[in-house]
Amino acid sequence: MRSVNPVIIPLVLVAVAVMLSATTVTAQSSSSKLPPSRQLFDELAKKDRELFDTIFNKCNVERLGELVTEDFEFYHDKSGQVAKSGKEFVDSIRNLCERQSKGIDYRARRELVSNSLAVYPLNNYGAVQMGIHRFHLLVKGKSSEVAKFTHLWKKENGEWRLARVLSYDHKETK
Repeated sequence: MRSVNPVIIPLVLVAVAVMLSATTVTAQSSSSKLPPSRQLFDELAKKDRELFDTIFNKCNVERLGELVTEDFEFYHDKSGQVAKSGKEFVDSIRNLCERQSKGIDYRARRELVSNSLAVYPLNNYGAVQMGIHRFHLLVKGKSSEVAKFTHLWKKENGEWRLARVLSYDHKETK
């Protein structure tokens, strides 16, 4: 059996210690770029309220255009890919609002299910926001729906903008 040089063991231990401390410093400096999780949660909860208020209550398509990225994409379990760009999405909401104002289409109210919202940071990009919401159709005799959502928010020039939407597991409720 070959013997180990007694000088090698301390050198290996020092090398491992240096590598571990460098990894810790890197992880701390990377995570310091992200806002504290409560702050991030609150920022995106506010954006969530603004987004749905802009669409469902105000029909403010100009503001909606400022809330989504140019390369915005929206996927819906019942309709497939609903939008391939921010402009396409804004135009579809504009058309919906026009139909609603003429009484051709029905209105809905969106309600976030209490305690369902979760937010996860994505370093050097933004955050993922997930939750469950109900859509109350404001038409007598129409059922409401509950669904899950996943939003990918991008932070651009200090502003949060919605980049991707997954809306899925829609179920009718009474």
